[in-house]
Amino acid sequence: MAHNAELISVGTELLLGNILNTDAQFLSRELSALGMNVFYQTVVGDNPERLRKAVDIAKSRADIIITTGGLGPTCDDLTKQTLAEAFGKQLVFHAESAERIKDYFEQNLHGAPMPENNLQQAMLPEGCVILQNDWGTAPGCIFEAGGCHVVMLPGPPRECQPMFYAHVAPYLRKLSEDTIRSRTLKLFGMGESAVEALLRDRMNALENPTLAPYAKTGEVELRITAKAASEDEAERLIDPVEREVRAILGDLVYGVNVGSLEEVVLALLKEKGLTLSCAESCTGGLIAKRLTDLPGASAAFKGGAVTYCNEAKHALLGVSETLLAEKGAVCAEVAEAMAEGARAVFGSDLAVSTTGVAGPDSDERGNPVGLVYVALATPSGTTCRELHLGQSRDRVRTTAAHHAFDLARRYLQGLPLEL
Repeated sequence: MAHNAELISVGTELLLGNILNTDAQFLSRELSALGMNVFYQTVVGDNPERLRKAVDIAKSRADIIITTGGLGPTCDDLTKQTLAEAFGKQLVFHAESAERIKDYFEQNLHGAPMPENNLQQAMLPEGCVILQNDWGTAPGCIFEAGGCHVVMLPGPPRECQPMFYAHVAPYLRKLSEDTIRSRTLKLFGMGESAVEALLRDRMNALENPTLAPYAKTGEVELRITAKAASEDEAERLIDPVEREVRAILGDLVYGVNVGSLEEVVLALLKEKGLTLSCAESCTGGLIAKRLTDLPGASAAFKGGAVTYCNEAKHALLGVSETLLAEKGAVCAEVAEAMAEGARAVFGSDLAVSTTGVAGPDSDERGNPVGLVYVALATPSGTTCRELHLGQSRDRVRTTAAHHAFDLARRYLQGLPLEL
């Protein structure tokens, strides 16, 4: 039997847009992976009447209700009270939870005295399964009533997410007879609409597994999801679909179940015992940041230079002043000279560079926003891509960095450097 889950996020700060509702995104993804349908999400302010109405609606169309937020110690944290009333349950004091809250203050808050109102967090629906919170003070809970499984989790993501993995996911798995497995193929070099056009007939024909594209800034994910009686059987259903997609998209697929292009590049560099450096203009250090965000980057990344003005390009990277004066900073020749300069300065095996116009205005030579040159210098020579990346400054910078990593990835895998 397929289960329908509904998410209710509680908090006026969410409703006003003061903070992003990352809990709902996280829970929807995890519930889908467990084979649960999520047809509705609701955000409700800290108002018990409106929350009660949202719960009553959810009861009519879902058999799993998950709430986040409203479990704190203040007077507007009324999720437990409202949910208990909606399902005809009393709140009772749980002494063990109260002791855990006191211990949390002593161990994590330098012995600060616990405010008396924190004890209301130990008031929980009668007969519930208590979800121990090792990441904060508010325990969560699960109970079953009126044909619904009701789950209450704290709102802070640093508490909500680990509590879901530790307590809720195991509980929900027992409700489902099927196993859901997903495999995500990461692509770079083709837009979502073009990918969808190539795969549309296949996606429409598939029922189990399913195939769906998801657009990211500058790249695309393809998620293959199968439902079966066991993990092994689900994986066997996915295998032929992955082979078919790879046959169609070829080397545009840069990885499966990987985090990012830079993660793939770093792994390849380590595998081959090679090093990389970078010289950045329009990306302003984004390439270096993305690499150094990865643990272990120091094993392969030698360093980077942000040479935003012509003087820096000449002084730090040795780019010819004559070249800069004659052609300007935004050209293939300067991009190549920057990459070669970085390779020499840092003593790396490979180097990538970016120079271009990120916007919002064209440059002093009239080069349009979105014109970017990305180069790769290697022991066997230097290559450059001319790119036209549109008008959005963030998109230009992000996609230019993607291209730098893609050039490095293709070189390291022995693939053609041009898309």
